[in-house]
Amino acid sequence: MSLYAWLMLGSIIGPLMLSFDKKVAFYKWWPALFAGIMVNGIFFILWDSWFTREGIWSFNPNYVAPYRYLQLPLEEWSFFVVIPYCSVFIYACCKAYFNDNFFLKITPTLNFTFIALLLVAVVFYHAHRYTFYNCLFALVLLLIHQYYLKKSYMGYFWMAYFIHLIPFFIVNGVLTAKPVVIYNNLEIIGPRIYTIPMEDSIYALTCLLLPITVMEFLLQRKNQRSSTSLI
Repeated sequence: MSLYAWLMLGSIIGPLMLSFDKKVAFYKWWPALFAGIMVNGIFFILWDSWFTREGIWSFNPNYVAPYRYLQLPLEEWSFFVVIPYCSVFIYACCKAYFNDNFFLKITPTLNFTFIALLLVAVVFYHAHRYTFYNCLFALVLLLIHQYYLKKSYMGYFWMAYFIHLIPFFIVNGVLTAKPVVIYNNLEIIGPRIYTIPMEDSIYALTCLLLPITVMEFLLQRKNQRSSTSLI
């Protein structure tokens, strides 16, 4: 089994086993969660395939399986199931075990701060395609939440986002240190966190918020139907 495959297996074992924790009961979220993962996966796989074709990044054949679909190794496909599952699991734990009062209060500040930073990146770094599209997609998603959806779960999202960066950077650190994933330096602005392009922290934001948005929408619809049936 490839190094990338071992990373994905090691990442999923803990969250999958703890999904049956009585307080979190993450397994009850699975229908809505996997719908969110599917939407997220379609978006990111198309993006990933396009960027691979354009040479914005590539995969080291020494650390991935030889089989590829849409120019992506099998392990990269599994990434968009495993990482969103693990990331949203952190979000579920935050909702089960913590109070979001602090993050709820500062959510507008965090939204506006990230929107401003992303807007600057989109305007001034448009020549770097990974930076530009990465920041553009996150910017659009945050603008939708700030001005249209205005959901109360954003407090928990920001809590989970900052917590999930720790395991995300550990996994991504291995992927970029070997390297398993090779970035075209012309397509990023340059600064790295250890060996991880700074833009990956924004990639992680979209990869967490998009499945949460779909999942929470479906869970809300389910709760509304349940409430209506009780009347």
